[in-house]
Amino acid sequence: MSSSGKGWERVRFGDVVSLVADRCDPLEEEVERFVGLEHLEPGNLRVRSWGLVKGGTTFTSRFRPGQVLFGKRRAYQKKVAVADFEGVCSGDIYVFESSNEARLHPRLLAFLCQTDAFFEHAVGTSAGSLSPRTSWSQLANYEFALPPMEEQAQTVAILCRTSDVLDHHQDAIRLCESVYMASLVSGLTRTHPGAGVSPDCWAKESWPLVSLESLTPSEAPISYGIVQAGDSVEGGVPTATSNNLNVGFREKVHLTHPRIEAAYARSRIRAGDVLVTVKGFGTGKIGVVPMGFSGNINRDLARVRFPVSADSEYFVHLWRCPRFERYWRAVRVGTTRPELSIGPLRRMRIPWPPREVRHALARELTKVRQCCEGLADRIVDARTLHRATLGRVFSRMEARVVL
Repeated sequence: MSSSGKGWERVRFGDVVSLVADRCDPLEEEVERFVGLEHLEPGNLRVRSWGLVKGGTTFTSRFRPGQVLFGKRRAYQKKVAVADFEGVCSGDIYVFESSNEARLHPRLLAFLCQTDAFFEHAVGTSAGSLSPRTSWSQLANYEFALPPMEEQAQTVAILCRTSDVLDHHQDAIRLCESVYMASLVSGLTRTHPGAGVSPDCWAKESWPLVSLESLTPSEAPISYGIVQAGDSVEGGVPTATSNNLNVGFREKVHLTHPRIEAAYARSRIRAGDVLVTVKGFGTGKIGVVPMGFSGNINRDLARVRFPVSADSEYFVHLWRCPRFERYWRAVRVGTTRPELSIGPLRRMRIPWPPREVRHALARELTKVRQCCEGLADRIVDARTLHRATLGRVFSRMEARVVL
Protein backbone atom coordinates (compact mmCIF):
# COMPACT_ATOMS: atom_id res chain seq x y z
CA MET A 1 0.00 0.00 0.00
CA SER A 2 1.30 3.46 -0.84
CA SER A 3 1.61 6.45 1.47
CA SER A 4 1.85 10.20 1.18
CA GLY A 5 4.97 10.43 3.32
CA LYS A 6 8.08 8.37 3.76
CA GLY A 7 7.54 5.48 6.13
CA TRP A 8 3.74 5.80 6.30
CA GLU A 9 1.64 2.74 5.62
CA ARG A 10 -1.84 1.34 6.02
CA VAL A 11 -1.85 -1.85 8.05
CA ARG A 12 -4.17 -4.48 9.46
CA PHE A 13 -4.48 -4.61 13.25
CA GLY A 14 -3.42 -8.26 13.25
CA ASP A 15 -0.22 -7.43 11.31
CA VAL A 16 1.21 -5.32 14.16
CA VAL A 17 -0.68 -6.57 17.25
CA SER A 18 -0.51 -9.97 18.93
CA LEU A 19 -3.33 -11.61 20.85
CA VAL A 20 -1.67 -12.93 24.01
CA ALA A 21 -2.80 -16.45 24.91
CA ASP A 22 -0.75 -17.01 28.06
CA ARG A 23 -2.49 -19.30 30.57
CA CYS A 24 -1.57 -20.17 34.13
CA ASP A 25 -2.83 -21.54 37.43
CA PRO A 26 -2.80 -18.27 39.44
CA LEU A 27 -2.54 -19.98 42.84
CA GLU A 28 0.27 -22.26 41.77
CA GLU A 29 2.24 -19.43 40.18
CA GLU A 30 1.47 -17.00 43.04
CA VAL A 31 -0.42 -14.48 40.94
CA GLU A 32 -2.19 -12.22 43.44
CA ARG A 33 -4.84 -10.29 41.47
CA PHE A 34 -7.55 -10.96 38.91
CA VAL A 35 -9.47 -8.56 36.69
CA GLY A 36 -13.01 -9.00 35.40
CA LEU A 37 -14.99 -6.80 33.02
CA GLU A 38 -16.57 -5.11 36.03
CA HIS A 39 -13.13 -3.85 37.08
CA LEU A 40 -12.50 -1.96 33.84
CA GLU A 41 -13.91 1.57 33.69
CA PRO A 42 -15.01 3.10 30.36
CA GLY A 43 -12.62 5.84 29.26
CA ASN A 44 -10.06 4.99 31.96
CA LEU A 45 -6.77 3.45 30.85
CA ARG A 46 -5.77 2.54 34.41
CA VAL A 47 -6.94 -0.62 36.16
CA ARG A 48 -8.18 0.90 39.41
CA SER A 49 -9.88 -2.11 40.95
CA TRP A 50 -9.42 -5.88 40.99
CA GLY A 51 -10.15 -9.04 42.93
CA LEU A 52 -7.78 -11.19 44.96
CA VAL A 53 -6.99 -14.66 43.65
CA LYS A 54 -6.87 -16.08 47.18
CA GLY A 55 -10.58 -15.22 47.48
CA GLY A 56 -11.29 -17.58 44.59
CA THR A 57 -11.39 -17.23 40.80
CA THR A 58 -11.72 -19.42 37.71
CA PHE A 59 -9.74 -17.02 35.49
CA THR A 60 -6.56 -18.36 33.89
CA SER A 61 -5.72 -15.79 31.14
CA ARG A 62 -2.48 -14.20 32.26
CA PHE A 63 -1.50 -10.60 31.59
CA ARG A 64 1.65 -8.66 32.41
CA PRO A 65 2.51 -4.97 32.96
CA GLY A 66 2.29 -2.91 29.80
CA GLN A 67 -0.13 -5.19 27.99
CA VAL A 68 -3.51 -3.86 26.85
CA LEU A 69 -6.77 -5.28 28.21
CA PHE A 70 -9.76 -4.94 25.88
CA GLY A 71 -13.32 -5.93 26.80
CA LYS A 72 -14.57 -8.08 23.92
CA ARG A 73 -18.05 -8.61 25.41
CA ARG A 74 -20.39 -5.66 24.94
CA ALA A 75 -17.66 -3.66 23.24
CA TYR A 76 -19.99 -0.63 23.17
CA GLN A 77 -19.08 -0.17 26.84
CA LYS A 78 -15.63 0.98 25.62
CA LYS A 79 -13.54 -0.80 28.23
CA VAL A 80 -9.80 -0.58 27.54
CA ALA A 81 -6.94 -0.44 30.04
CA VAL A 82 -3.17 -0.80 30.26
CA ALA A 83 -2.05 -3.24 32.96
CA ASP A 84 0.47 -1.93 35.48
CA PHE A 85 0.66 -5.20 37.41
CA GLU A 86 0.64 -8.92 36.67
CA GLY A 87 -2.60 -10.85 37.00
CA VAL A 88 -5.21 -13.08 35.39
CA CYS A 89 -8.32 -11.85 33.64
CA SER A 90 -11.76 -12.92 32.45
CA GLY A 91 -12.15 -14.79 29.19
CA ASP A 92 -14.27 -11.82 28.08
CA ILE A 93 -11.12 -9.69 28.03
CA TYR A 94 -8.57 -9.84 25.22
CA VAL A 95 -4.92 -9.25 26.09
CA PHE A 96 -3.03 -7.37 23.35
CA GLU A 97 0.58 -6.34 22.84
CA SER A 98 2.63 -4.91 20.02
CA SER A 99 4.00 -7.78 17.94
CA ASN A 100 6.95 -5.67 16.81
CA GLU A 101 7.92 -2.69 18.96
CA ALA A 102 10.14 -1.38 16.16
CA ARG A 103 7.01 -1.06 14.02
CA LEU A 104 4.21 -0.23 16.50
CA HIS A 105 4.97 1.81 19.62
CA PRO A 106 3.59 -0.21 22.62
CA ARG A 107 2.00 2.88 24.17
CA LEU A 108 0.24 3.81 20.94
CA LEU A 109 -1.68 0.52 20.96
CA ALA A 110 -3.88 1.46 23.93
CA PHE A 111 -4.77 4.82 22.41
CA LEU A 112 -5.59 3.17 19.08
CA CYS A 113 -8.01 0.85 20.93
CA GLN A 114 -9.68 3.92 22.46
CA THR A 115 -10.59 5.54 19.15
CA ASP A 116 -14.19 5.76 17.99
CA ALA A 117 -13.26 4.07 14.73
CA PHE A 118 -11.85 1.00 16.51
CA PHE A 119 -14.87 0.73 18.81
CA GLU A 120 -17.23 1.09 15.86
CA HIS A 121 -15.43 -1.77 14.15
CA ALA A 122 -15.55 -3.91 17.31
CA VAL A 123 -19.25 -3.24 17.88
CA GLY A 124 -20.09 -3.68 14.21
CA THR A 125 -18.41 -7.09 14.11
CA SER A 126 -19.87 -8.37 17.38
CA ALA A 127 -22.14 -11.41 17.29
CA GLY A 128 -24.89 -12.36 19.74
CA SER A 129 -28.02 -10.59 20.94
CA LEU A 130 -28.03 -10.64 24.75
CA SER A 131 -24.27 -10.56 25.22
CA PRO A 132 -22.56 -9.64 21.91
CA ARG A 133 -18.86 -10.41 21.56
CA THR A 134 -16.35 -9.40 18.93
CA SER A 135 -13.83 -11.98 17.69
CA TRP A 136 -10.07 -11.69 17.32
CA SER A 137 -10.31 -12.58 13.62
CA GLN A 138 -12.61 -9.60 13.04
CA LEU A 139 -10.46 -7.21 15.07
CA ALA A 140 -7.35 -8.45 13.27
CA ASN A 141 -8.86 -7.22 10.00
CA TYR A 142 -9.27 -3.64 11.23
CA GLU A 143 -7.19 -1.30 9.06
CA PHE A 144 -5.57 1.94 10.15
CA ALA A 145 -2.78 4.33 9.17
CA LEU A 146 0.56 3.76 10.85
CA PRO A 147 3.16 6.58 10.84
CA PRO A 148 6.95 6.17 11.20
CA MET A 149 8.25 5.46 14.72
CA GLU A 150 9.42 9.04 15.26
CA GLU A 151 5.92 10.38 14.65
CA GLN A 152 4.43 7.58 16.74
CA ALA A 153 6.59 8.68 19.67
CA GLN A 154 5.45 12.29 19.23
CA THR A 155 1.83 11.17 19.10
CA VAL A 156 2.23 9.07 22.25
CA ALA A 157 3.75 12.05 24.08
CA ILE A 158 0.74 14.25 23.20
CA LEU A 159 -1.85 11.63 24.12
CA CYS A 160 -0.07 10.72 27.36
CA ARG A 161 -0.37 14.33 28.50
CA THR A 162 -4.14 14.47 27.98
CA SER A 163 -4.51 11.01 29.49
CA ASP A 164 -2.48 12.05 32.53
CA VAL A 165 -4.70 15.09 33.08
CA LEU A 166 -7.74 12.81 33.11
CA ASP A 167 -5.96 10.33 35.36
CA HIS A 168 -5.00 12.99 37.93
CA HIS A 169 -8.57 14.29 38.08
CA GLN A 170 -9.87 10.77 38.62
CA ASP A 171 -7.40 10.28 41.46
CA ALA A 172 -8.53 13.55 42.98
CA ILE A 173 -12.24 12.74 42.87
CA ARG A 174 -11.64 9.34 44.46
CA LEU A 175 -9.80 11.04 47.31
CA CYS A 176 -12.54 13.65 47.63
CA GLU A 177 -15.26 10.96 47.67
CA SER A 178 -13.33 9.11 50.38
CA VAL A 179 -13.19 12.29 52.47
CA TYR A 180 -16.91 12.81 51.94
CA MET A 181 -17.82 9.25 53.00
CA ALA A 182 -15.56 9.49 56.05
CA SER A 183 -17.22 12.80 56.96
CA LEU A 184 -20.67 11.22 56.66
CA VAL A 185 -19.73 8.36 58.96
CA SER A 186 -18.03 10.52 61.59
CA GLY A 187 -20.69 13.24 61.50
CA LEU A 188 -23.83 11.09 61.45
CA THR A 189 -23.07 7.84 63.30
CA ARG A 190 -21.89 6.88 66.75
CA THR A 191 -18.26 5.88 67.32
CA HIS A 192 -19.05 2.24 68.09
CA PRO A 193 -22.22 1.34 66.17
CA GLY A 194 -24.09 -1.91 66.69
CA ALA A 195 -24.46 -4.59 64.05
CA GLY A 196 -28.13 -3.99 63.11
CA VAL A 197 -29.44 -1.86 60.25
CA SER A 198 -31.94 0.12 62.33
CA PRO A 199 -30.93 3.69 63.30
CA ASP A 200 -31.30 2.56 66.93
CA CYS A 201 -28.04 0.65 66.43
CA TRP A 202 -25.89 3.34 64.84
CA ALA A 203 -27.37 6.85 65.19
CA LYS A 204 -25.76 9.08 67.80
CA GLU A 205 -27.32 8.25 71.16
CA SER A 206 -28.50 11.76 71.97
CA TRP A 207 -30.36 12.23 68.70
CA PRO A 208 -34.11 11.50 68.67
CA LEU A 209 -35.56 9.27 65.96
CA VAL A 210 -38.69 10.54 64.20
CA SER A 211 -40.72 9.30 61.24
CA LEU A 212 -39.94 10.91 57.90
CA GLU A 213 -43.63 11.63 57.44
CA SER A 214 -43.70 13.77 60.60
CA LEU A 215 -41.02 16.06 59.16
CA THR A 216 -42.93 16.97 56.01
CA PRO A 217 -45.80 19.51 55.74
CA SER A 218 -49.30 18.05 55.90
CA GLU A 219 -50.27 19.99 52.78
CA ALA A 220 -47.39 18.37 50.83
CA PRO A 221 -47.20 14.71 51.95
CA ILE A 222 -44.59 12.31 50.55
CA SER A 223 -45.98 11.34 47.16
CA TYR A 224 -45.03 9.47 44.01
CA GLY A 225 -45.71 11.02 40.61
CA ILE A 226 -47.58 10.60 37.32
CA VAL A 227 -48.38 6.98 36.57
CA GLN A 228 -48.67 7.34 32.76
CA ALA A 229 -47.16 10.58 31.52
CA GLY A 230 -47.67 9.71 27.85
CA ASP A 231 -45.56 11.12 25.01
CA SER A 232 -43.53 14.27 25.49
CA VAL A 233 -45.45 17.23 24.02
CA GLU A 234 -44.34 20.74 23.15
CA GLY A 235 -45.54 23.20 25.76
CA GLY A 236 -46.13 20.42 28.29
CA VAL A 237 -45.36 20.43 32.02
CA PRO A 238 -41.70 19.56 32.85
CA THR A 239 -41.74 16.11 34.45
CA ALA A 240 -38.60 14.83 36.18
CA THR A 241 -37.54 11.19 35.90
CA SER A 242 -34.86 9.16 37.62
CA ASN A 243 -32.48 9.98 34.74
CA ASN A 244 -32.61 13.66 35.64
CA LEU A 245 -31.01 12.90 38.99
CA ASN A 246 -27.86 11.63 37.25
CA VAL A 247 -26.62 15.01 36.07
CA GLY A 248 -28.42 17.55 38.20
CA PHE A 249 -31.40 18.09 35.86
CA ARG A 250 -29.18 18.81 32.86
CA GLU A 251 -30.67 15.79 31.07
CA LYS A 252 -33.59 16.55 28.74
CA VAL A 253 -36.80 16.69 30.79
CA HIS A 254 -40.02 14.98 29.69
CA LEU A 255 -42.95 17.33 28.96
CA THR A 256 -46.33 15.94 30.05
CA HIS A 257 -49.59 17.11 28.51
CA PRO A 258 -51.20 19.65 30.92
CA ARG A 259 -54.47 17.68 30.94
CA ILE A 260 -52.68 14.57 32.25
CA GLU A 261 -50.52 16.49 34.71
CA ALA A 262 -53.54 18.29 36.21
CA ALA A 263 -54.69 15.01 37.79
CA TYR A 264 -51.44 14.80 39.80
CA ALA A 265 -51.35 18.12 41.62
CA ARG A 266 -50.32 16.23 44.79
CA SER A 267 -46.86 15.45 43.37
CA ARG A 268 -45.90 18.84 41.92
CA ILE A 269 -42.36 19.87 42.73
CA ARG A 270 -40.47 23.08 43.33
CA ALA A 271 -36.90 24.14 44.03
CA GLY A 272 -35.52 22.55 47.21
CA ASP A 273 -37.71 19.44 47.13
CA VAL A 274 -35.92 16.12 47.61
CA LEU A 275 -36.58 13.45 44.98
CA VAL A 276 -35.96 9.74 45.62
CA THR A 277 -36.13 6.97 43.03
CA VAL A 278 -38.53 4.37 44.42
CA LYS A 279 -38.73 1.84 41.56
CA GLY A 280 -36.29 -0.21 39.47
CA PHE A 281 -32.57 -0.86 39.80
CA GLY A 282 -31.98 2.87 40.36
CA THR A 283 -34.02 2.66 43.57
CA GLY A 284 -32.46 4.89 46.20
CA LYS A 285 -31.00 7.47 43.83
CA ILE A 286 -31.54 10.88 45.38
CA GLY A 287 -31.33 14.53 44.39
CA VAL A 288 -32.63 18.03 45.08
CA VAL A 289 -34.75 20.06 42.67
CA PRO A 290 -32.54 22.98 41.52
CA MET A 291 -33.44 26.65 41.58
CA GLY A 292 -35.65 27.74 38.72
CA PHE A 293 -37.20 24.33 38.15
CA SER A 294 -40.85 23.50 38.76
CA GLY A 295 -43.16 20.86 37.38
CA ASN A 296 -43.97 17.29 38.33
CA ILE A 297 -42.41 13.83 38.62
CA ASN A 298 -43.11 10.42 37.13
CA ARG A 299 -44.18 7.23 38.93
CA ASP A 300 -40.60 6.11 39.59
CA LEU A 301 -39.91 9.09 41.86
CA ALA A 302 -41.20 10.23 45.24
CA ARG A 303 -41.17 13.81 46.46
CA VAL A 304 -40.10 14.65 50.01
CA ARG A 305 -40.56 18.30 51.00
CA PHE A 306 -39.00 19.92 54.05
CA PRO A 307 -40.02 23.38 55.34
CA VAL A 308 -36.35 24.49 55.43
CA SER A 309 -33.84 23.95 52.60
CA ALA A 310 -31.03 23.17 55.05
CA ASP A 311 -33.11 20.22 56.28
CA SER A 312 -33.33 18.97 52.69
CA GLU A 313 -29.53 19.08 52.48
CA TYR A 314 -29.17 17.27 55.81
CA PHE A 315 -31.56 14.52 54.68
CA VAL A 316 -29.76 13.99 51.36
CA HIS A 317 -26.43 13.58 53.17
CA LEU A 318 -28.01 11.23 55.71
CA TRP A 319 -29.49 9.16 52.86
CA ARG A 320 -26.02 8.73 51.35
CA CYS A 321 -24.44 7.64 54.63
CA PRO A 322 -23.44 3.94 54.37
CA ARG A 323 -25.31 3.05 57.58
CA PHE A 324 -28.52 4.72 56.45
CA GLU A 325 -28.16 3.14 53.01
CA ARG A 326 -28.17 -0.30 54.62
CA TYR A 327 -31.36 0.75 56.42
CA TRP A 328 -33.32 1.87 53.34
CA ARG A 329 -32.08 -1.07 51.30
CA ALA A 330 -33.47 -3.40 53.98
CA VAL A 331 -37.01 -2.03 53.55
CA ARG A 332 -37.09 -2.40 49.77
CA VAL A 333 -39.25 -5.13 48.32
CA GLY A 334 -38.83 -7.17 45.15
CA THR A 335 -35.73 -8.45 43.35
CA THR A 336 -36.56 -8.32 39.61
CA ARG A 337 -37.76 -4.73 39.97
CA PRO A 338 -36.90 -3.42 43.44
CA GLU A 339 -39.32 -0.94 44.97
CA LEU A 340 -39.32 1.37 47.94
CA SER A 341 -43.03 1.74 48.69
CA ILE A 342 -44.45 5.03 49.90
CA GLY A 343 -45.73 3.52 53.17
CA PRO A 344 -42.34 2.25 54.40
CA LEU A 345 -40.71 5.46 53.13
CA ARG A 346 -43.07 7.59 55.20
CA ARG A 347 -42.49 5.42 58.29
CA MET A 348 -38.69 5.49 58.08
CA ARG A 349 -37.09 6.54 61.34
CA ILE A 350 -34.83 9.54 60.82
CA PRO A 351 -32.05 10.66 63.23
CA TRP A 352 -33.05 14.26 63.87
CA PRO A 353 -30.59 16.27 66.00
CA PRO A 354 -31.27 19.88 67.11
CA ARG A 355 -31.68 22.43 64.32
CA GLU A 356 -28.27 24.06 64.79
CA VAL A 357 -26.55 20.66 64.66
CA ARG A 358 -28.44 19.59 61.52
CA HIS A 359 -27.69 22.78 59.68
CA ALA A 360 -24.03 22.89 60.70
CA LEU A 361 -23.60 19.32 59.47
CA ALA A 362 -25.43 20.17 56.24
CA ARG A 363 -23.13 23.15 55.60
CA GLU A 364 -19.90 21.21 56.18
CA LEU A 365 -20.96 18.13 54.24
CA THR A 366 -22.27 20.24 51.36
CA LYS A 367 -18.88 21.95 51.03
CA VAL A 368 -17.15 18.59 50.63
CA ARG A 369 -19.81 17.35 48.23
CA GLN A 370 -19.49 20.46 46.09
CA CYS A 371 -15.76 19.78 45.76
CA CYS A 372 -16.60 16.28 44.47
CA GLU A 373 -19.12 17.66 42.01
CA GLY A 374 -16.64 20.30 40.80
CA LEU A 375 -14.07 17.59 40.16
CA ALA A 376 -16.69 15.52 38.35
CA ASP A 377 -17.29 18.45 35.98
CA ARG A 378 -13.54 18.73 35.39
CA ILE A 379 -13.37 15.03 34.60
CA VAL A 380 -16.04 15.54 31.93
CA ASP A 381 -13.93 18.35 30.45
CA ALA A 382 -10.72 16.29 30.67
CA ARG A 383 -12.39 13.30 29.02
CA THR A 384 -13.74 15.55 26.25
CA LEU A 385 -10.26 16.97 25.70
CA HIS A 386 -8.70 13.50 25.55
CA ARG A 387 -11.29 12.17 23.10
CA ALA A 388 -10.98 15.27 20.92
CA THR A 389 -7.19 14.89 20.87
CA LEU A 390 -7.55 11.20 19.98
CA GLY A 391 -9.88 12.09 17.15
CA ARG A 392 -7.63 14.82 15.75
CA VAL A 393 -4.46 12.75 15.98
CA PHE A 394 -5.83 9.62 14.36
CA SER A 395 -7.82 11.49 11.71
CA ARG A 396 -4.60 13.25 10.67
CA MET A 397 -2.95 9.85 10.44
CA GLU A 398 -5.70 8.62 8.15
CA ALA A 399 -5.47 11.77 6.03
CA ARG A 400 -1.76 11.16 5.41
CA VAL A 401 -2.36 7.81 3.75
CA VAL A 402 -3.25 7.49 0.08
CA LEU A 403 -5.39 4.40 -0.50
